[in-house]
Amino acid sequence: QMHLVESGGGLVQSGGSLRLSCSASGFNLDYYSVGWFRQAPGREREGVSCLTISNNGTRYADSVKGRFTISKDSVENMVYLQMNNLKPEDTAQYYCAAGGALAILTDKAMYNYWGQGTQVTVSS
Repeated sequence: QMHLVESGGGLVQSGGSLRLSCSASGFNLDYYSVGWFRQAPGREREGVSCLTISNNGTRYADSVKGRFTISKDSVENMVYLQMNNLKPEDTAQYYCAAGGALAILTDKAMYNYWGQGTQVTVSS
């Protein structure tokens, strides 16, 4: 079975940093586009960052550009999201997801596999 498991969330003060990890089992992330999404209470799930296999490129939501960095460890079959200079508006449940080669950040329906999420809370 294919599983994604996130970890690394927690409570941090504004301006602080966290690194989220996403461990994949049952499939090789090198053959999938991978993304990080987040959902705050009462809001739609939104794309934060993705790493596409179609052009080996990275994409970021405007709200996190310059603060968040996505990376992948092919040996460990893991994806990471380094989050710096966190703001209270970054508070949300964060999910990693895997999709096909054409999956894009702005269309979460293109991602077939999802983890259960990890909570990030940023205090002001």
